[in-house]
Amino acid sequence: MLDEGKRLGWIRHRDELRKLPVEKQRQLQKLTATRIARLGAKVLFVDTHLFIRTGEGFWPGLPFEVVRALKPTHLILVEADPRDILSRRRGDKTRYRDRVTNEDLEGELSLARSFLTVSSTLTGAPMLIAVNRQGKSGEAARNLARILKEAAR
Repeated sequence: MLDEGKRLGWIRHRDELRKLPVEKQRQLQKLTATRIARLGAKVLFVDTHLFIRTGEGFWPGLPFEVVRALKPTHLILVEADPRDILSRRRGDKTRYRDRVTNEDLEGELSLARSFLTVSSTLTGAPMLIAVNRQGKSGEAARNLARILKEAAR
């Protein structure tokens, strides 16, 4: 979506995506999903958010048209403790973040699981949840690889 948005001249950096009107985000999602689907890759990871906080409310990162175009075989949510997320965001000076509280993030994690459930229901793809603990990204990657190996059996 970032590349498509830049190509169209709608944005300059990734944090402008969520500030676009929802209709423009919808157009970018469709363009991106279509481009990804055309790749025809045997194995492909699509890194996205299950929802985006916009001025118009929470916008699904995988609306029906997008999951239908992508035809995922598996859906994986990588989540972390809200306190860790806040700490990581505060330490990242490269981004333009909205201010959120620990309670906001707890609600967003619950919402992400709900969006994951809906996407799984729409596609028939199994859903998995991997935890990325602070300072343990290697462990999270190994667990994710293990989960995927088991799913491939």
